[in-house]
Formats: sequence, structure tokens, C-alpha cells
Amino acid sequence: MLNHYETVFILTPVLSDDQVKEAVNKFRDFLTNNGAEIINDENWGLKKLAYKVNKKSTGFYQLFEYKVEPSVIQPFEVQLRRDERIMRFLSVKLDEHAVKFNEGRRKKAKDNVQGPKPAEELQN
Repeated sequence: MLNHYETVFILTPVLSDDQVKEAVNKFRDFLTNNGAEIINDENWGLKKLAYKVNKKSTGFYQLFEYKVEPSVIQPFEVQLRRDERIMRFLSVKLDEHAVKFNEGRRKKAKDNVQGPKPAEELQN
């Protein structure tokens, strides 16, 4: 049975854009090669951390939302722990309410990207 999961990880800020993409691709490939269905993949960019981690105050944030067998999570987290580019990560199993919330959040973000609706559409 496939469960819904969400993983957020923070990459060290000393990486170049290409190195960040390569690291993200490595973990995306790990999930897909182990039968995961990637639902959402968001690059949040370089953000300030709430507190210093490894003497660094910023990091590149990345989010994956996916469906996968529960047995894949532990080896995935081992891969995250072993990679020195990863400063922190958190994986969470989503319940049906969180899945519905994420769907609404993605829809809202997609609508905002398309821009405001013309006034005549709003009145109907």
C-alpha cells in the first residue's frame, strides 16, 4: 500500500546552482527508482535559517511530496544522512487532511501564477 509522504531538506549554501540541482536530482531519482510517485517538487530557494546549523545561517530548501511504500522511507533517510550537502531534513507521513490541504495550496499557487481574473469573470 502506498502512503503519502512529504520530505523537506536543507542543502548547504556553499553549493553552486548546478550542485544543488545535481543533489536534488539524486534524491528524486532515488525515490522514483524505488517505486515512488512524485506528486509535487518545490524548490524554495535560499532561505535564512532560524538558527545556525554547522556555522551557516542560510540554506537551499527543497520539498518533495510523494506516494511510496513505507519500506522505502528508512533507506531514503539513510541516503539523506550520508550526504554531506544535506544540513537538515524532515520526512512526514501525510493523513487525508494534509493531502487535501496540499492540493488546495498547489491549486491556489497555480491560480496566482496565472494572474488575476478579468472583472467580468469575477461577477458571474
